[in-house]
Amino acid sequence: MQRRIVLIASVTLALTAMMGNRAPAQQILTYPDLVHRMIDLEHLATLPPKGETVKQWASWDRGSQYDALAEKYVNWAANGDGNGLIRKEGDREVMAEMEGPGCLWRVWSALPEKGHVKIYLDGSDTPVIDMPFADWFDGKHAPFDYPLLSYRLEDLGCRGQNLYFPIPYRKSCKIVAEGGWGRYYHFNYTTFAPGTTVPAFTGQLSTEDAAALRRVNDYFAANQGTDPAGARDGEKTHTERVQVGAGEAVVMELSGPRAITAIRGRMKTADRDDEMAALRRLVLRITWDDQSRPAVWCPVGDFFGTAPGKNLYKSLPVGITEDGGYALWYMPFAKRAKLELVNFDTKARQLEVEIVTAPLARPMDELGYFHCKWHRDVFPLTKDRWPDWTMIRTEGRGRFCGVMLHVFNAPGGWWGEGDEKFFVDGEKYPSTFGTGSEDYFGYAWGHPGLFERPYHCQTMTQNNRGHQSLIRWHISDAVPFGKSFEGCIEKYFPNDRGTLFACTACWYLAGDGTDPHVAVATDQLDGYYRMPPLTAGGLRVLGHPKGEVKTQPMEHFPKGTWKDNDHLWWTGGKPGDKLEIVLPVKKTGPYLLSVVLTKARDYGIVQFHVDDKKVGEPVDLYNPDVINTDPIPLGTHHLETGDHKLTVEITGANPEAVKAYMFGLDVVTLNLERQ
Repeated sequence: MQRRIVLIASVTLALTAMMGNRAPAQQILTYPDLVHRMIDLEHLATLPPKGETVKQWASWDRGSQYDALAEKYVNWAANGDGNGLIRKEGDREVMAEMEGPGCLWRVWSALPEKGHVKIYLDGSDTPVIDMPFADWFDGKHAPFDYPLLSYRLEDLGCRGQNLYFPIPYRKSCKIVAEGGWGRYYHFNYTTFAPGTTVPAFTGQLSTEDAAALRRVNDYFAANQGTDPAGARDGEKTHTERVQVGAGEAVVMELSGPRAITAIRGRMKTADRDDEMAALRRLVLRITWDDQSRPAVWCPVGDFFGTAPGKNLYKSLPVGITEDGGYALWYMPFAKRAKLELVNFDTKARQLEVEIVTAPLARPMDELGYFHCKWHRDVFPLTKDRWPDWTMIRTEGRGRFCGVMLHVFNAPGGWWGEGDEKFFVDGEKYPSTFGTGSEDYFGYAWGHPGLFERPYHCQTMTQNNRGHQSLIRWHISDAVPFGKSFEGCIEKYFPNDRGTLFACTACWYLAGDGTDPHVAVATDQLDGYYRMPPLTAGGLRVLGHPKGEVKTQPMEHFPKGTWKDNDHLWWTGGKPGDKLEIVLPVKKTGPYLLSVVLTKARDYGIVQFHVDDKKVGEPVDLYNPDVINTDPIPLGTHHLETGDHKLTVEITGANPEAVKAYMFGLDVVTLNLERQ
């Protein structure tokens, strides 16, 4: 059943006819114009002019090649991604070379050090930037002294370093490094259409230029979640409180020409499990004008950039706050927009929806339609393309604006490795080739820390075991395409290992373009990410403790003899963390409990508990060599038939130990005593 709500009547179509007579002018961009592109969500909807490109230079492994004669990809998973260069010139390393007119937008590195990296523009022998690479990213060194544009994620408890800062050039840009600059880099840049005029960056900011950068920095610091364009002439806000019954839909209709400039939503749920189910089983569909299929098909949680459930964060175009979700994408339409909330759950949902619209500021034939599609696995690729995994595929003219990737990694360990690869307009070799999954999302080495920044976030992490939720938006560096776009990221592990991706891709597409993404079967929305029972060393583990628990082979350690040549190995824990292990009891009675443990120089001190009752004294597991212990008695306990719980709590470490607080358990023995 559908309930229909008409939100706004038509406005005059004379505006469209009048605007449609304008001829495009030659593009002249000032430095403040370029700075404004960092927050200009409306510009994303403009269809790109012929000749405009966005590409990336990076330190990817050049061993990955395309053999044109054989029409096959060779060594496509090459993974030495930290040191790739264009060439060496004496002692200097050439990292990037671009022809103008253009603009450098983004710089990223996992490990920038004190060696200088220099930028030469327009053939000059004098660099406009000549700084230790590490100083590009601390928000303190001019001209990059804007802390929301230049930052180290180490300061947020994660890893990776980012700079978002426009550096325009008229004819050319060359980036070179001295020795000791570090490892891993990305440089993202636009080459504008021929005839575009931009200023050449000098390294010195005028008062007007600095004020433009300060406005963006201040907006990022205090105003994310509000439309960066501010209040628009003719803006209208429509608020509806709706109930969507189980298996039903609510339809909201808008008449144009207008643009949706914000969608906000709020919904109450019973608990975390109910919240996770609701945000995946309630789907937003949006159909523009006379198109036959929705351009937006996305669970509402993923539409607002969060999965599973509600994870609080703010980015530039979307976010989740205590007040609900917001999406500030600019979504134009000529005649009508049909928004549908479809409830695939077994229970009704009540929510409040706020939609903000404004008149179009330019003719619709200059604009693309907003597309947002959620999927789990689409468009399988040929074997020589392994390990590429498709995030988006589309045909026509438009701009790619980024993704939210929800990773469910039941086995634990690093889930990625995966370089991003963007194939534009039929490219055989991608014009964007990355260095790792975490690098694409702006952090480094799969660090399990949360961070939120305007263009990239990690909004949920379970230490790379379980859920990871990541965002990367392309705003000033949105990737234009004239004929087609395919965006991939490498996925090393197959689904049957338990490593599963779900992707929300956002892009703009001309009305005559092709979006091949279709609706996902409703039984694929949320039931797949249930954690299987965890076992390690032949022992069942309750829940999912902090850190990582797995079976470690022990045959290569000569100073001990472990049962089955392995043990339960717990790493990544800290004092106060607990590990719970199942103690199965077949017959009620008194049992003598003992354990055989592993000792090493980086192991901690632990305290044992049985059914939450402390037993024995703390056990110091420090030893210079890796050994296993004799059986350690933990007392006699009267245990009923059924499962009981042995808890291991990390309490500290020996003063001589490396403070890694590791723990190893070889054998747990329950001996029934005679009565």
